Amino acid sequence: MMKKKWISSLMCMSLAASLFTGCAPTSTSNTTDTPAPSDTSTTTKEEPKKEESTDGGKKIVYWSMWEATEAQGQSIQAAIDQYQKDTGNTVEVQFKGRTGIREGLQAALDAGTTIDLFDEDIDRVNSTWGKYLLDLESYAAASDYDATAVSGLMSACREVGGGTLKSIPYQPNVFAFFYNKDLFDQAGITDVPKTWDEFLATCEKLKVAGITPITCDDAYITCMIGYHLARTVGEERVTQIVNEGLWAEEPAVLEAAKAYEALASKGYFSEYVASNVWPAGQNTELALGEAAMYLNGSWLPNEVLGTTGPDFRWGCFSYPAVPNGVTGVEAANFGAQVFAVNKDSKVPQEAFDLITYITKGQFDAELSANSTGIPADTTNTKWPDLLADVKPVLDSLTTRYTWAAGVEANNNMTPIIKENFLKLCGGQITAEQFVDNMEKASK
Repeated sequence: MMKKKWISSLMCMSLAASLFTGCAPTSTSNTTDTPAPSDTSTTTKEEPKKEESTDGGKKIVYWSMWEATEAQGQSIQAAIDQYQKDTGNTVEVQFKGRTGIREGLQAALDAGTTIDLFDEDIDRVNSTWGKYLLDLESYAAASDYDATAVSGLMSACREVGGGTLKSIPYQPNVFAFFYNKDLFDQAGITDVPKTWDEFLATCEKLKVAGITPITCDDAYITCMIGYHLARTVGEERVTQIVNEGLWAEEPAVLEAAKAYEALASKGYFSEYVASNVWPAGQNTELALGEAAMYLNGSWLPNEVLGTTGPDFRWGCFSYPAVPNGVTGVEAANFGAQVFAVNKDSKVPQEAFDLITYITKGQFDAELSANSTGIPADTTNTKWPDLLADVKPVLDSLTTRYTWAAGVEANNNMTPIIKENFLKLCGGQITAEQFVDNMEKASK
């Protein structure tokens, strides 16, 4: 499903109900062929054979998306260490990193490699690897897991899981415009833009003040065109455009391209935008105060913390509403990293218990603090100071986009969209040329 109303769920996100921050850039498939909900009766009635560790306890094999040296990896390792002490079970954790997990997990699962637990982005886990997932509803019910979990995220997990819970969220995140508040102050900007006209006025004030308004790079550029199109016609239509090659047939494509051609012609983009390779935009422009705004995820402050330091004043606002759009500032890509248990695991209860150790209480709070992330346990009410301005954005969201708002639904087209949209933002091609190139590539 391309978008989903979470009004009642997200109203629960008051000061005590937290949401969202995550990891580095990810491109997820928007495949709609979600596996049918698994039959939980087998899971709840049968007692599978347990894997034994060398000391007599149970052994859990966990493939992690993090590097062992990352704050997330270190925090998770601390939770694992405590879990092992408390239970006598053994956890064999393999820190694969993003590339390792994306390139190696499916082949390993297909080969029957013992993997009990793994994690990655909510959409990737539930769509790309959906057929490997164990239904976790009975485990969550037995532990009353939902009681202190972010209701909007749990609903999102059930939605992408085909109506049942097949993953547990942590490291929540949201994708929006992040900006340097000091540069906004220098330009005399007192309010964040909510409409496209206000966004253009913001860019002009920054330019007049001698500040580059916007930077981006090859990792995130598709999100800009995706958001603009989804604002205009909705994510479902964006996905249809990309999958069916309706670039010329849908007037909104040229309209969006012209909006970005105007940004380029007015000098609102970094002069390096067409050639920026991630993480150049965030590390050498935004973090160093050379550009003011960057459409990115709430993981960004943590990723550049080594450059910005803890005193950088981060601001956040939702992608502006466009004229006559079908969605506005209430819509954004939000989600989380998620844990999933292999349906063939012999230690499903132990794997779920380990998930609980990591995502609840002490270790969820430590993960949030150490990674400048937002906690997944609603009883952990303290957010990192650098993310204070993210909360009003999250509280306002009622519609969920998937990654890049559907524009990366066709993997064959994604590199072509990326290449041509970078050229458009860099002033190297016109809006009409962008549409023509997309149309030709889709034939």
